[in-house]
Amino acid sequence: MNEFIPVIGLEIHVQLATKSKMFCSCSTDYIGVKPNSHVCPICLGLPGSLPMINEKAIMYAIRTALAMRCKVNTRTIFHRKHYFYPDLPKAYQISQYDLPLAVDGYLEVSDDDGKTQRIRIQRLHLEEDAGKLVHSTASGRLMGAEYSLVDCNRAGVPLMEIVTHPDIASAKQAREFVSRLRQLVRYLGVSDGDMEAGSLRVDANISIMEPGCEYGEKVEVKNMNSLRALERALEYEYERQKEAKKEGKAIVSETRHWDDGSNITIPSRSKEEAEDYRYFPDPDLPPLVVDERVIVQLCKGLPELPWEVLGRFMSDYGLSSDEAEVLTERRDVALLMDELVKEGASIKVASNWIRTEILRVLNERGISAEDLPVQTSEIAGLLLLVDRGDLSTTAAKEVFNLMLEKSINVEEAVKILGLSTGKLTGPELEAVIDKVLSENSDVVEEIRAGKDKKGKKIKFLQGIAMRETKGQADPKEVQSFIMSKI
Repeated sequence: MNEFIPVIGLEIHVQLATKSKMFCSCSTDYIGVKPNSHVCPICLGLPGSLPMINEKAIMYAIRTALAMRCKVNTRTIFHRKHYFYPDLPKAYQISQYDLPLAVDGYLEVSDDDGKTQRIRIQRLHLEEDAGKLVHSTASGRLMGAEYSLVDCNRAGVPLMEIVTHPDIASAKQAREFVSRLRQLVRYLGVSDGDMEAGSLRVDANISIMEPGCEYGEKVEVKNMNSLRALERALEYEYERQKEAKKEGKAIVSETRHWDDGSNITIPSRSKEEAEDYRYFPDPDLPPLVVDERVIVQLCKGLPELPWEVLGRFMSDYGLSSDEAEVLTERRDVALLMDELVKEGASIKVASNWIRTEILRVLNERGISAEDLPVQTSEIAGLLLLVDRGDLSTTAAKEVFNLMLEKSINVEEAVKILGLSTGKLTGPELEAVIDKVLSENSDVVEEIRAGKDKKGKKIKFLQGIAMRETKGQADPKEVQSFIMSKI
């Protein structure tokens, strides 16, 4: 039997970063707020309420579509998609069916051999999110819950659904596609793309086939709230379907949920088809008409896209692919790199500093580069001192931390720490060495007695001296002074 080939398509829901909901003026802030406090007759679907389309959500979706080279339709309509769940109070979702906002785009990813492959985008459409069920179990799962509560704060939050063609050939490639898309929406500023918080959610359709044969029955996999979970779920489902085929069993077209604790997919329900939703045009919403001039304007306003920044960092800055990938993962970090170089910092020092110190601070504080309490010019000034050798890396870290803590400039931080911007050498360095040797006379005598054949005691004295100089001495000169005096 020939090896089976996985055939994967993705349906990705992205919450848009608007302040108000898709069809009403309620706040989209639903995390950590009082349940059912950001609701109104419109997002609850009460009789007599009339929805209005959120213009910013349309603009965000069009920006995303253009960045993925999609064709934006100038005329589209919203439909009612009917289904009955307790977290959807009006028993239908306003979505788009046969006339989506955009179609026929693509994103490029690498295949398992490292070659670039285009994953085609079938459609991009807009809809509203549902509410959220809160289960009584400690784990928050439905299994074993005595009761469930409904919080409708999320109901009506703008959602952008992106559907791919079944072009993805492995779990690894699916992960890379979602990672690339998440990076894109963050660069565009249309979503924070946080999978754990539910801002970006992925459903995967997977089937298997033998080479040259038709697609098999597809299975939908849900409940994957991280890139790692997505990859593991698809790997498991591929193996499950393959073993079933080898045993002559039929693959049932169904929806399955990924159980991250048990590392398996679990049957949930039979797969719905379009007719199950009884789509029809929403009678309360007029057709959405987008002026061609608006599309052109949005296209011109697109920022430099992440893969374009990556290529530029490698070609213009001479960075390796690994260095460039870290620096371009976030747009705020990529912009900071450009600004530091413009301010005079060397490419090498700026790259190293961002990848070590600055990213550490951003992650610890949960902030963006724009929120750093220090001006970019001051950071560049600090890096110039490091590049010239006027401050050691160790001393520069102390200076940087103090600058962040007190929101002060380089000069003030250096003064407070009692550092000198320049190498400690000559008589000043010799005085420090004399002090170190005097305070560690027992170690000196052991060295003179020939008890330091591996040189560890010399290194010990050298380390003390470097700490005493706060890193402002040349290690070779320190070692030379110590050896000559001993």
